[in-house]
Amino acid sequence: MTNRVITGGRADDEAQYEVGLRPRVLDEYIGQDRVRDNLQVSIAAARGRKEALDHVLLYGPPGLGKTTLAHVIANELGVAIDATAGPVIEKPGDLAGLLTNLKEHDVLFIDEIHRLAPAIEEILYPAMEDYELDLVIGQGPSARSVKVPLQKFTLIGATTRAGLLTAPLRARFGIVHRLDFYEDRDIEEIVRRSAHILGVPVDGDAAAEIARRSRGTPRIANRLLRRVRDYAQVRADGRVTPEVTRAAMTLLEVDDHGFDDIDRKLLRTIIEKFSGGPVGVNSIAAAISEEKDAIEDMYEPFLIQHGFLDRTPRGRVATARAYEYFGLTAPGRDSRLW
Repeated sequence: MTNRVITGGRADDEAQYEVGLRPRVLDEYIGQDRVRDNLQVSIAAARGRKEALDHVLLYGPPGLGKTTLAHVIANELGVAIDATAGPVIEKPGDLAGLLTNLKEHDVLFIDEIHRLAPAIEEILYPAMEDYELDLVIGQGPSARSVKVPLQKFTLIGATTRAGLLTAPLRARFGIVHRLDFYEDRDIEEIVRRSAHILGVPVDGDAAAEIARRSRGTPRIANRLLRRVRDYAQVRADGRVTPEVTRAAMTLLEVDDHGFDDIDRKLLRTIIEKFSGGPVGVNSIAAAISEEKDAIEDMYEPFLIQHGFLDRTPRGRVATARAYEYFGLTAPGRDSRLW
């Protein structure tokens, strides 16, 4: 659901805002310290040897900055970046066109790389490994294989579903990094940076209020900042104060945990309709009228990481913390213990 205010997925009309808020270099990139430090070493080494950077795979929940990081990497390398997405590359010729247009050491960024068609993947293997295209010309007995040399390039793949990548494709990435949910202090810094760029006056602890509700996700933080800015403009004096922020969040129905109505509906459904679980994701999807992929990609990761939901071999289980959130006692537990 792209109209959900706290989804990590990007809405079509957000692209113009995101470009303006993106950091350009690693020193401006806030959070993900381990990933940033490793990339600084890898990039400096590649530049020092005047070689193409090893192929990079970035994975993690949506909205954490995989696309932003790809552009930062290209900028740090001082090369151009050509961006596309797995579902967009429909024919081998589409990929061949992208690869042959790359100059030496350029970056090709493929978002949702797990959605590449098998036929496209087969062409990508020799391109990544040997920097050549292995194309078949003609059909039937007269068909022949032609090898087309490519410039040495860097492929950056991004995915929210690393488990769906085939083993041969994953093995061809020399650098693999997972992006995790951000700490509140990093999100607060991102909010203040974005507010400065957008010219939004933020007072006191307002940035911390926004950060706490942003589910550890920069995209959500920036989206909430824009919504609070609108509220401050229309119903206050234009300044984003803690009081204005709380009022805006109440209007948006986003609570202190960063939960909205869909999160509450999902957890309450598991507790009330399925006795707390375990229950399969298909049953949950049918019960709340949501897509299975949306539950697995957008809703579950945050709920699991923050201890409201468990994923078990038998299905999803609401935790004691989820019961506590609704003021309930978990089955078989004494409320005094938690």
